[in-house]
Amino acid sequence: MAVAFSPGGQVLASGLQDGKIRVWDTQTGAAISQPLTGHTRRVASVCFSPDGKVLASGSDDKTIRFWDTQTGAAIGEPLAGHTRWVTSICFSPDGKVLASGSDDKTVRFWDTQTGAAIGEPLTDHTDWVLASGSTDKTIRLWDIQTGAAIGEPLTGHTDRVMSVCFPPDGKVLASGSTDKTIRLWDTQTGAVIGEPPTGHTDRVTSVCFSLDGKVLASGSTDKTIRLWDTGNGATIGEPLTGHTDWVRSVCFSPDGKVLASGSDDKTIRRWDSQTGAAMGKPLTGHTRWVMSVCFSPDGKVLASGSIDETIRLWDTPTGAAMGKPLTGHTDRVTSVCFSPDGKVLASGSNDKTIRLWDSRTGAALSELLRSCDAIRSIWFSPDGALLKAHCFDGSFPSWSLITHQPCDTPRQDPSCHANPTFEHNWIILSSSRFFWLPPRFWGDHCRLVRLCGETLIVLDKETLFLFDVSQALGLWSANCTSMVDSLTHSP
Repeated sequence: MAVAFSPGGQVLASGLQDGKIRVWDTQTGAAISQPLTGHTRRVASVCFSPDGKVLASGSDDKTIRFWDTQTGAAIGEPLAGHTRWVTSICFSPDGKVLASGSDDKTVRFWDTQTGAAIGEPLTDHTDWVLASGSTDKTIRLWDIQTGAAIGEPLTGHTDRVMSVCFPPDGKVLASGSTDKTIRLWDTQTGAVIGEPPTGHTDRVTSVCFSLDGKVLASGSTDKTIRLWDTGNGATIGEPLTGHTDWVRSVCFSPDGKVLASGSDDKTIRRWDSQTGAAMGKPLTGHTRWVMSVCFSPDGKVLASGSIDETIRLWDTPTGAAMGKPLTGHTDRVTSVCFSPDGKVLASGSNDKTIRLWDSRTGAALSELLRSCDAIRSIWFSPDGALLKAHCFDGSFPSWSLITHQPCDTPRQDPSCHANPTFEHNWIILSSSRFFWLPPRFWGDHCRLVRLCGETLIVLDKETLFLFDVSQALGLWSANCTSMVDSLTHSP
């Protein structure tokens, strides 16, 4: 089943196995209007427009439909084009475009005003792909579902591969190496694209694509940052200079307008990615090398991790430090990363732990995820359900952010736990009792919809019940499953 809250949170929509959609008042739990009918098979995804006036639904009947949230009436004809189940839909921030993903391995874009398809479908997806760079001078691509290597290792670098990065469309992979070069690779064929961009005079420690994939930034131990045109491999402008020691990390803001860099000179610098000009003064506060920098999803906050064992948060527009340093690690912080919703900041360290922080307050969250070795890099899965790491021993452990338990077997379900079921007054997760439902909330027609984050959603005939189960989740221990992952994933 599929569920989605309206932008204001007052309304919840649920897509059902029988092809119907129900809309609920979250304050009263009462159904709003009659079920929305039109789909002929299971509704797999529902999504509200940013203004809340339109509800979109995707179905196993291969179509997408629009609905007026005020009247419940269908808007226009069904959008047809996918040849298999429609599994995911999402509005653009301005509500003018709807994107849909399907089991036919394509992504399509639709004009929400006319219902017309926009351009050709994106057809390059065959599954998630991950890449890893190694001291053996090669890069490998991996199938995220099976963990199997895809094709032969990508060879060409003559020394250790320090960093790899995919652009948003996943068609190209960039790699930076101790051999002082950057290489671009075709992810479909594994072939090198053009001649290696050259210009750095020492090892390339970090590479990062802009959001549109047109610009690649690289940081080097030659103390400079360079920008490259990914279309032709040409250098854009002059090297960005200002750091007085190695550049360890580079990262574009989500809108691509700002580039951040962290350095062994203990500072973070911000650069205008269009002009290459430094923005304001260097951000100072760390007492040792800055190993990692990362922007929040909205671009307003910049996080940095350092060998001084702390994490700092900075206001991107002003460069002002936000609160006190986040402390708790007992060895260098090697990687920092925001969750997809921006609410959680994760930090990985050589102390073999990952810590979770409230990104708004800087408060340490109670969970401390322990690894078997020092952490090299960390990242969240796109759905925010998993936190994954690459360790110095070459392992790739994963943790569920629902249960905070390690994941140790191939993951089949994107939520990292089985769909909840109802049995003898108990909500069952992964074959174990999770939450006891008092008798007044269930009856002969009790139907569990879903566990959404820390909210349990239950349907009983015509009534909707919402339960805050955050404390129960903290106590519940279940076996979850994981993907075989590496350093960076193709969207």
